[in-house]
Amino acid sequence: MKTELHTNYPLIFGVVGSLIAVTLLALGLYTQKICRRDKYTRERDLRAQGLQTVCFTWRQLEAATNNFDQANKLGEGGFGSVFRGELSDGTIIAVKQLSSKSCQGNREFVNEIGMISGLNHPNLVKLYGCCVEKNQLMLVYEYMENNSLALALFGKSSLKLQWEVRQNICVGIARGLEFLHEGSMIRMVHRDIKTSNVLLDADLNAKISDFGLARLHEEEHTHISTKIAGTVGYMAPEYALWGHLTEKADVFSFGVVAMEIVSGKSNMKRKGSDDHVSLINWALTLHQRGYIMEIVDPVLQGDFNSKEAVRMIKVAFVCTNSSPSLRPTMSEAVKMLEGEINIREVMSDPGLYGHNWSISNLINIDTHGSSSVSGVAHQTATTMQSSVSGSDLYPFCNESMILNSTAEFSSSPI
Repeated sequence: MKTELHTNYPLIFGVVGSLIAVTLLALGLYTQKICRRDKYTRERDLRAQGLQTVCFTWRQLEAATNNFDQANKLGEGGFGSVFRGELSDGTIIAVKQLSSKSCQGNREFVNEIGMISGLNHPNLVKLYGCCVEKNQLMLVYEYMENNSLALALFGKSSLKLQWEVRQNICVGIARGLEFLHEGSMIRMVHRDIKTSNVLLDADLNAKISDFGLARLHEEEHTHISTKIAGTVGYMAPEYALWGHLTEKADVFSFGVVAMEIVSGKSNMKRKGSDDHVSLINWALTLHQRGYIMEIVDPVLQGDFNSKEAVRMIKVAFVCTNSSPSLRPTMSEAVKMLEGEINIREVMSDPGLYGHNWSISNLINIDTHGSSSVSGVAHQTATTMQSSVSGSDLYPFCNESMILNSTAEFSSSPI
């Protein structure tokens, strides 16, 4: 009996091993089926959006980035990593590899693709296509050789932006926003216009990046109750405080960026004090005292077109009016910058970041995202969230902060 029992072991092991192998094979096939179903679901969603975007294969992007080599890594964004790559035809690309741990899932991915794939304009970063293989969500953008405007203005960049270039950049940003607001098939608000979301190509042309947080909204809906996305120092007061979103929120942000371009100074400085003197208020004070030319970046050493500089400064003032109705449209801003229409008289308007509206009063945000504002009767309990920005594509430690931060903002000599 012992001999018979011993001789049956191989049979038992063989049967058990076969069952385990069949089970693992079944699980593998099931997992593969689920992955394929997810892929087909994404592709079906993309087709349902009527997109004309290119679908890259995983192998193409793996080869382009040298297997996503860390040497090609441009930055780490809120939703994943970004890599520089080169396609087989020599085209240089930026690949945004969305993190599986991010909150950006299939629906958000399709929304982002849907919003930007059909938008073609000289002053918008071009989306080449996407990849939905291997349970990965990746976006493929054109590569911007000269990084971000923030780096050129405030960082350790070798670029020296002469006045003609600054004027062209400012008008380019305005034209890009004009297209988003008025020229495209869909009505779109960017929500997070800032210098780190403006990229510069080889010829130093401005291209607006980061449409991941842009939202489509219908004509009759101007108050958005979803999460507020933006950067302190660039956000319009009505949006920062009450979530009231229109194109005029982008106009406000553009005004801040325009002032940064002409002055060469960042609106956000952190030094260790609780108070902050905003760039707009500093410039307005100089203007009211008759020293408007003192606003212009001293790096230019007086080599600039004074009429264009004054126009840019005044456009910045009128765009950052605290009342949305008193701000121009972006098409009007373009004409103002180019001298085609007159700029209405600038009023003394401290806006969001002056007097009782100091940033230290604005920012009192706890870890749950609840924000309180001094001088406002009620508290805003809207959750703030960060965006995937141009600084994600081209990392730059910008001094502006997202509203989910608990950092203190302080005054500094500007």
